Amino acid sequence: MQDSIVIVGAGQAGAQAVHSLRAGGFGGRIALVGEEPHPPYQRPPLSKKHLSGEIDDEALHLRPLSFYEQNAIDCHFGKEVEAIDREMRAVLLAGGEQLPYERLIIATGTRPRALPIAGADLPGVVTLRKISDVEAMRPLLRAPGRVAIVGGGYIGLEVAAVARTMGHEVTVIEAQDRVMKRVVSPTVSAWFQQLHADKGVRLMLDTGITGFSGSDRVTGVQLAGGGEVPCDIALVAVGAVPNDELAAACGLATGDGILVDDSALTSDPLVHAAGDCTRFHSALYGRSIRLESVQNAIDQAKAVAASILGQEVHYDPVPWFWSDQYAVKLQIAGLSQDHDEARTFGDPASGSFYVAYLGGGRLLAVDSINHPRSHMMARRAIGKTFEDGLLPAA
Repeated sequence: MQDSIVIVGAGQAGAQAVHSLRAGGFGGRIALVGEEPHPPYQRPPLSKKHLSGEIDDEALHLRPLSFYEQNAIDCHFGKEVEAIDREMRAVLLAGGEQLPYERLIIATGTRPRALPIAGADLPGVVTLRKISDVEAMRPLLRAPGRVAIVGGGYIGLEVAAVARTMGHEVTVIEAQDRVMKRVVSPTVSAWFQQLHADKGVRLMLDTGITGFSGSDRVTGVQLAGGGEVPCDIALVAVGAVPNDELAAACGLATGDGILVDDSALTSDPLVHAAGDCTRFHSALYGRSIRLESVQNAIDQAKAVAASILGQEVHYDPVPWFWSDQYAVKLQIAGLSQDHDEARTFGDPASGSFYVAYLGGGRLLAVDSINHPRSHMMARRAIGKTFEDGLLPAA
């Protein structure tokens, strides 16, 4: 049994690795390093109830600080990792401190994709990934104003829902011809577009941007076709990129994420990785994938802990995701990108329906809108031949 583990990254995956290692009987030293000054916390509520002020910072915490004290976790919160020295088997922190390891777990997550355009650094142009991002946004949302959101994905639409509910004038600017195009069918996109339009959100689809206007702070979003959307705050929500630079710098194999095998082991047999920052081969889908989800962060971290504890591991998950917009819950099981058929079950006008995606007769994914039973059944049925009774009646 190894006697020293360092975990770089104090998010969902890092926290789960700590819990699973201790629960599995690991009694050695565990050091947990996170660049934020907070203990590990949930990120999904940031764009929903935390942004609206319904829950505070402490309610986000995955476990109380006492958990880390009681489990003898050497916590380094608010610390930046400068480098990983694989030859010395040490993690180097800013300020010169070194943390030696026998096993290393990298769980560095992702960061918002930046837009390299004029005005992107103006005050009032924001992204949403951390508690500090919410703290920066809240003062700008106290009084009703004009909110421009660049990007019609999960985060963009969730913030649009919160901002509109708070009384703001909201415009969503999306470069694609429909919202959430990367992950849902045209039927589901159209349904959510109508939902937001009915709530008073202005949707600008097939619309690119060239920059942000303003001198001391942002005053507008400049459109590629000419014109401008006036705003008091502009959220950039155009996807995320993996934080794999530390791994690449120390010579680990990377490629839009840290490359890992089915036991979440990197190209170094002493280094594992877990969560949004990893890329692995999915036997279920027959291709390399990188997942940005709570499910993957938790389950892959469990796989890492099991592997370190000497268990045989073959990680091949059924991915699942969710999004809350107004009083609507979208739940997604599986990945629909390679489907050749999409079937809608139920009446979208009723507000409760689901869409099943098939590929070669197999069930690849299911989008459930206010239909939790189909979601739960889909998580057990993904990959199976589609036939009557595999999913519930709508």
